[in-house]
Amino acid sequence: MALIHCHFFSQVLGLMSTMSVILPDPGPLEVGVAPGNPSQRYPTLYLLHGLSDDHTVWQRRTALERYVEGLNLAVVMPAVHRSYYADMADGLRYWTFVSEEVPAVARHYFPLSLERRENYVAGLSMGGYGAFKLAMTYPERYAAAASLSGALDVVRLVQDEQAAGQADQNEMEHIFGKAEALAGGPNDLYSLAEQMVKQGKPRPDLYQWCGTEDFLYADNVRFREHAESLGVAMTSAEGPGGHEWSCWDAQIQRVLAWLPGVDRR
Repeated sequence: MALIHCHFFSQVLGLMSTMSVILPDPGPLEVGVAPGNPSQRYPTLYLLHGLSDDHTVWQRRTALERYVEGLNLAVVMPAVHRSYYADMADGLRYWTFVSEEVPAVARHYFPLSLERRENYVAGLSMGGYGAFKLAMTYPERYAAAASLSGALDVVRLVQDEQAAGQADQNEMEHIFGKAEALAGGPNDLYSLAEQMVKQGKPRPDLYQWCGTEDFLYADNVRFREHAESLGVAMTSAEGPGGHEWSCWDAQIQRVLAWLPGVDRR
C-alpha cells in the first residue's frame, strides 16, 4: 500500500491544507492499467480526527496501516483543526471544506470511487460527530458511517459552555453560535436524524460505540435512544473504557470489519 501526505491549497478555506491518504496496492492485473479505469477506483473511507488532533493522528496512535492491509479500501484523513466540521459562526467554512472540497480534491488526485455503495465515513469524538453529520446530511452519498465516542449532542455542549464560561472563552459558541439557534438546525444531529427519516432517502448503515467511563457516554446513550425512536437502524455497542486511544485502536478494527461491501484481496 501507499501512504501519501497531500498538501493542497483549499479554495474554500483560502489557505494551504493537508490530508493523509492510504491507497491499497494494485493487484497484478491492474499494473499498467490506464488511470481512470473503473477497476482502479477504490472504495473509500473518509476517516475523521478528534479535537486537538490532525490528519496524521490515526497513523500515529493506531496500527491503521496494518489493519487496512489486504483490504481493497482507500482511506482519506483530512485536517480540520478545532472546527467541529462546521462552517463556523466566527471562523472558516470547514463543513463546506470536508463535505464538498475534500472529496472533490481527493478524487481529482487519486482513483477513488464515486459510487455511494463504496463510500464510507468514520471518526472519533469530534470526528464521530462529523461522520454522523456527513452521513445524515447526505445519506445519498455514503453507504455507512461509524462514530467512536462521538460528541453527538453539540447543543448540550454549547449550553454547558455558555452556563460555565465567560463569553470570550466560549469556543463552542464561536463555532456554532448560540445554543437556541443551533437546536433544530443543520448542525444538530437530533434534527438531522429526524430530517433523514422524513426525506425517505436511502439510509446509511450506522455504527456507534462509546466507553461506559467516557464523559460523552450519556450523550451517546441519548442519541441512540433518539435514533431508535425514529426507527433508524444502528449497530450500537459499548464497553469498559474512557475517552482514550486504547479503545479507539480496538474499535477501528471492528469498524473496518463491519463496513459493508469491503473486499479483501
